Amino acid sequence: MKIVIVPMGMLEAGAVAVAQNCVRRLFASEVYSVEPIACPPNSHDARRNQYSSVAFMLALARGAFGDADRVIGLTGCDLFIPMLTFVFGQAQLHGRVALVSLARLRQEFYGADPDRGFLELRLSKEIGHELGHSFGLVHCPDRKCLMSLATSIQDVDAKADDFCPSCRSLLAREIAVSNEGTHESEMADSGRR
Repeated sequence: MKIVIVPMGMLEAGAVAVAQNCVRRLFASEVYSVEPIACPPNSHDARRNQYSSVAFMLALARGAFGDADRVIGLTGCDLFIPMLTFVFGQAQLHGRVALVSLARLRQEFYGADPDRGFLELRLSKEIGHELGHSFGLVHCPDRKCLMSLATSIQDVDAKADDFCPSCRSLLAREIAVSNEGTHESEMADSGRR
């Protein structure tokens, strides 16, 4: 299993390292990052002063990221989808692409002093949550589970930075299936030399 981290636009130093550590811890996957890419053209909505999450997801889906099984974009831009005021992130359920915004994970967004520890913990939670969706996990009713729905920063802070036993079991099964498919495709011989 290979997961690539794609910085999109401006991002604070250290965010990629936090993401890499999170992916290794929660998904026991090989993880690497690529050079930052620009924010998608025309993704900024001047009226809302936010960026379209859909435009970022499409840019990630169209990107060439080698043999990555999953791609997760990280951005400092404040994201929205048309039916919500904002999103912390977004992912394709059972898909390859996920995205997390650091904008509303920062203490200073809420008028407080910057706190690197809060930011890193919140970022890890959101990365785990969105990648969990990419492996087919849906929102969990256990409010402490990483897969619980977070519609506010208080919800993010209230949950743990790991999956509940039920979601952990489902995730392990999905990763095993994904790894099995990868192994089979690597073993297949097309007959071409």
